[in-house]
Amino acid sequence: MAHRTVGAGQSIATSSSNAKSAAIPVKSNVLRITSRGGDAHVAIGTEPVATATDYIIPAGTSESLGITKASQRVRSIETLGTKTVVTCPEGTQQPFGVGDCVTLESNLADSNWATIINHVGVDGIEATADFDGTFSTKVTLSANTGTISTAFSDNDATLRRSIKVGAISVANTGSIFVQQVQITGQA
Repeated sequence: MAHRTVGAGQSIATSSSNAKSAAIPVKSNVLRITSRGGDAHVAIGTEPVATATDYIIPAGTSESLGITKASQRVRSIETLGTKTVVTCPEGTQQPFGVGDCVTLESNLADSNWATIINHVGVDGIEATADFDGTFSTKVTLSANTGTISTAFSDNDATLRRSIKVGAISVANTGSIFVQQVQITGQA
């Protein structure tokens, strides 16, 4: 079995208090977690809180856990008060649901868009036809992009589901290393 890394990994110091990773834009179906220094209990979600009853990874071992990836191209972004509405291309199904968190990946010179739309909640999905004949799906986000002075104009931006990993070490302090991977070969 071979692993191909996807994106950057991150280390999280663990103790008896829940510690969370930074947001992870999901690009793979597998999250590899290695426990170092002590047994670690982990939880995965939008804002996970790990407890002693969550999945355990013994010290010095690694586990590959399944995660669900979802992404959608971005056609435009509009600010509506303290919310942001992302319009996706016509004829595409929306892979996100209310309660998911998403992160914007953009090549736009103004990085404020990706900074503000980073692990923000999905508040609503609109998939109805407009009076003007457009059939684009719209996603309403808990993000206030009203302070950005530059118009959004990236034709290659993607909205991705994002997660975090919560972890604790019950007996000892330690750390975990989290890395998205693709697995090839037999398990």
